[in-house]
Amino acid sequence: MNGKRIMDIEVLRAIAVLGVLFHHLQGSLFTDVVPTLEKIHAWAQPWWGVDLFFAISGFVIARSLIPALRGCTSSQERWQQTRNFWLRRAFRLLPSAWLWLALMLLACVFVNRSGAFGTLPANLQATLAGVLQYANFRFADSFFRYEYGSSFVYWSLSLEEQFYLLFPLLILFCRKHLVWALLALIVVQIFSVRTPLLMVVRTDALALGVLLAMWSAQPGYQRWRPAFLARPWLGISALIMIGALLSFMATDRFTLAWYRIGSIAVLSAILVWIASYNRDYLMPAGAVQRLLGWIGSRSYGIYLIHIPAYQLVRELIFRLQSAGLPSPAGHPVLTVLIAFCLIVLLSELNYRLVEMPMRNRGAALVRRLGTSRSVVPTSGATPC
Repeated sequence: MNGKRIMDIEVLRAIAVLGVLFHHLQGSLFTDVVPTLEKIHAWAQPWWGVDLFFAISGFVIARSLIPALRGCTSSQERWQQTRNFWLRRAFRLLPSAWLWLALMLLACVFVNRSGAFGTLPANLQATLAGVLQYANFRFADSFFRYEYGSSFVYWSLSLEEQFYLLFPLLILFCRKHLVWALLALIVVQIFSVRTPLLMVVRTDALALGVLLAMWSAQPGYQRWRPAFLARPWLGISALIMIGALLSFMATDRFTLAWYRIGSIAVLSAILVWIASYNRDYLMPAGAVQRLLGWIGSRSYGIYLIHIPAYQLVRELIFRLQSAGLPSPAGHPVLTVLIAFCLIVLLSELNYRLVEMPMRNRGAALVRRLGTSRSVVPTSGATPC
């Protein structure tokens, strides 16, 4: 079960990343106010896609890591499993992340006549924060105070990396009390006022995803399967309704509501719970599911790439206007289409040339380390 690809999870990944792409149109692709976007944002904000990503990550990681660690019979085995997990995560995430940090920094220096990529000092500091995994703390510190840099979305990647680093240790330390530790983590955050610092270390959605993964291994989990969602259009309707509620709750109308972020985390976990049964409840098999599945499988690259792609389109428009040539400026729909086509192209290249090859190298390294550990020298042999 743990190794299977759940299509509804891929659908949720697609929805999450598309929401983030839409949220960043105003400010990253368009510097001038687009009235249509302003009207939509007044009633619907899709930034909750980040919290949905957190809930998915908690579920996907925990459903394989917790059984692996709890199945170990010695401290050496537990260390090996933890090391292997860290290696797989590093090869899966860091090559693409560092590549696009480097490309944004180069663009800031060489392809920045319009200033779309920001200033060099800010990008140097942002790149360092992204590489050293403290981008979330820099983001909180810079919030409405100073320029962060082009790689501001790396705040959520840093939070996830911190989670991947600490979560195996939490499993080993808490052991049978892990559920209570996670519940305490959720309750404390739900009843806290989310300052900028608490917003960039929010782990309630991650913890809910972990609890869901732990529950999915229990007998009672199947008894709660929402089989009624298998009826035609009922699952899609539930997805649309929950998504619309999340989008409305994410607007500025709820800025002062202390329960808003916790409620978004809970609703995100509910979507992951529905998807976790792998019954295509949220999106039936077909062309739309395949399209969203493709987007979901490339969602990591899309998340990394969309801001530099937006800024590159802005730079292109600036240069066309400076040269007196026709440009998409003044045509928001055309501008969005150009940006999205660029994101599709770059994310596919990144997936094929960086993500998959490096993921495979990480898996091969873990296998080699496991094989070398299992080899026992015969009597009289000299170990290497």
